[in-house]
Amino acid sequence: MIDLYTWTTPNGRKISIMLEETGLPYRVHPVNIGAGEQFLPDFAAISPNHKIPAIVDQDAPGGPQSLFESGAILVYLADKSGQLLAPSGPARWSALVWTFWQAGGLGPMLGQLGYFAGRAPEKLPHAIGRFAEEAARLFTVMETRLERSPYLGGEAYSIADIASYAWTRGAFDQLEKALPAAIGGERPAIRRWLAEVGARPAVHKGMHIPALNVTATVKP
Repeated sequence: MIDLYTWTTPNGRKISIMLEETGLPYRVHPVNIGAGEQFLPDFAAISPNHKIPAIVDQDAPGGPQSLFESGAILVYLADKSGQLLAPSGPARWSALVWTFWQAGGLGPMLGQLGYFAGRAPEKLPHAIGRFAEEAARLFTVMETRLERSPYLGGEAYSIADIASYAWTRGAFDQLEKALPAAIGGERPAIRRWLAEVGARPAVHKGMHIPALNVTATVKP
């Protein structure tokens, strides 16, 4: 059994999608980051950086294994399940490159843009413009990749797509009208990819976890 500590953010949704895709049994433990629950000692023991998502694999060899950082968790679950990441060779490295492209670029830049454009007490045009420009550049990189390949990692759907889906879906839903410069154009290849990935049942379910009317959910 895997214990998933998560909240309703794009990073959190990566792992619920991954767990749904692999069919690994898991329990959900909501961590309300708006209420500061990520700083509670019990959670800090699992995630020293005080960020969601985090997991504890109760069935790991040698005893329970805790992990934080969404990219590391995706790789761990892929290797544990034997799914969504090739075991070796070019396909594995391609998927890993695009997974960490998201973790190191797309996610942080969209996160900063979301803060300065939406939640900051003072709207700073320079900061908003800087991160909108970088978001558009990254979407150009993504568009070019998806013009040449059906999925970010290559010919097969992989953890690279899971890593980027929730962030990209959120950006297109929230910024297309409010801040179109951050999208940077029509992006037909990204829209095709969003539709295909979003139509997957596991993605649809994972995007709605955690269910906030319960304290824990067990997948049978």
